[in-house]
Amino acid sequence: MKDKVVIITGGSSGIGKALAEVFGKNGSKILITGRNPVELDNTIFELRAHQINASGILADVSREEDNKKMANEAMRVFGQIDVLINNAGITMRALFEDVDLAVIKKVMDINFFGALYATQSCLPEIIKNKGSIIGISSIAGFRGLPARTGYSASKFALNGFLEVLRTEMLHKGVHVLTAAPGFTASNIRKRALTKDGSAQGESPRAEEKMMTAEECAQHIYNATVSRKNILILTGQGKLTVLLNKFFPVWLDKLVYKTMAKEDNAPIK
Repeated sequence: MKDKVVIITGGSSGIGKALAEVFGKNGSKILITGRNPVELDNTIFELRAHQINASGILADVSREEDNKKMANEAMRVFGQIDVLINNAGITMRALFEDVDLAVIKKVMDINFFGALYATQSCLPEIIKNKGSIIGISSIAGFRGLPARTGYSASKFALNGFLEVLRTEMLHKGVHVLTAAPGFTASNIRKRALTKDGSAQGESPRAEEKMMTAEECAQHIYNATVSRKNILILTGQGKLTVLLNKFFPVWLDKLVYKTMAKEDNAPIK
């Protein structure tokens, strides 16, 4: 990855920030996007303090024009695009019967359409350089989770898009990776949307028991270097995907029981 230009959407915190660090420390040139100017500036400062060649741009992935600006900025600053990591994402927590459908639309706009906009904006350069497109999906993209209607639907859609893109790029030398972390310690659950669109505020899960964002990022970096197609992380994640394939009805009950143990779970 040395001297490769890597764009990371939503790169100012969590897994995105950890990805910027691991790719940057291995010699990549980094462009990150974010919606919070303070977080974005602080992250750029930290990356540069580690001697990482990093730049940032304020951008909302759910806006098609912002993604075009992002690609143009990468070309202006670095002159090429080799890797796009579709990392920007948001989650939600509410039963479908209770949720305002505007919440699900917002999640889809960021998690799914954001990846489409960013990929199409960067694709010509990535085809030219035979680079990589990476989608940060989730185990929820393989197995739907109760009270995560919008999140699960967006990740299922992302998985389908990446599978199609991988097939279309088969003879163009472009690598497409679907990366599905299990539960990973990050701020995504604190910013999760509730049924009315307000932020959840606190994580309902024990963050300290999860894989760290740094560990997750290292796995994704390794999978990018080896041009792997699908990466499913954590033992729990791998077991969930496997069991759902062969015992879906039984897993419905197990997933329900597991998710009902969360603090203030919408299901009981």
